[in-house]
Amino acid sequence: MFLKFLLRRLLYVIPMLFITTLIVFSLILLIPGDPVLAMLGDSATHEKIAELRQQLGLDQPLMLQYFHWLNNAVHGDLGRSIFTGQQVDEALMQTLSVTMQLVLVGMFFSITGGMFFAVTSIYYPNSWMDYVARFFGTLGTAIPNFLVAMILIIFFSLKLNWLPATGFTSIADGPVPFIKGILLPGFSLSLAGIAVITRHLRSSLMETMDADYVRTAYSKGASRYQAIFKHSLQNALLPVVTTIGLLFGTALGATVVVENIFAIPGMGQLVVNAIEQRDFTMVQGVVLVMIVMVIIINFITDLVYALLDPRIEY
Repeated sequence: MFLKFLLRRLLYVIPMLFITTLIVFSLILLIPGDPVLAMLGDSATHEKIAELRQQLGLDQPLMLQYFHWLNNAVHGDLGRSIFTGQQVDEALMQTLSVTMQLVLVGMFFSITGGMFFAVTSIYYPNSWMDYVARFFGTLGTAIPNFLVAMILIIFFSLKLNWLPATGFTSIADGPVPFIKGILLPGFSLSLAGIAVITRHLRSSLMETMDADYVRTAYSKGASRYQAIFKHSLQNALLPVVTTIGLLFGTALGATVVVENIFAIPGMGQLVVNAIEQRDFTMVQGVVLVMIVMVIIINFITDLVYALLDPRIEY
């Protein structure tokens, strides 16, 4: 039964990937300006412009360009950067680990922070901690991450001088410098996720705490701690699994802003620099990898949810 469900989800993912490649390739039409003129300058002759267009394949019909690009992408060749000449896949490999470290730290903050506020709110209902959790759950979704990043830099870097304002140190170069450098951008990336998980998990816990099996546990002498952690939390977390999968995609997209504010050399900064240079091959490669990662994470989330909840109809 699960195998049938897996195959159905795979059949759903395949057309999604095809549509993704079509949309990503269309980015070439949305980037303002002419990349050839950006490379050669306004004083370039018509002969030079025509020669470079031919070298880049831009003189071919769009559909032919798309199928040629798609065939290369399927075989792992995303082309070369127009400006640096570097292979796009090589540039992605150099920046992917940086972005993934930032996203994983942000997701860790989102999950742990959201669970803490939600459980605390239910454990101490109608207390000041409950009100703080509810206020934080609303505030976190209202403040954009770039504003959070600016506030954190002003307070912790400029005023207190505790943490660096820019730069990045990989975890492979040492845990202490990595933690010091990742705290501010990681929290900037996670604030909205903390708020979303707090609200969803709190609502889910409120529903499960009113369930018959929890009332039965109370009648058998279970404490509130046992009712929450032993009986309610596991079932309440099931809907949050989907939320976490969606938040991963949101966090991945938000790295474009956070990495540029904190000068982190990840995929987000790479794609912004490529847009400024009208390097459409680099833009296509980065955006394609980001979208494919989101599709894969959502696919894994569906499978995990189905495995955790046997009541799901495959």
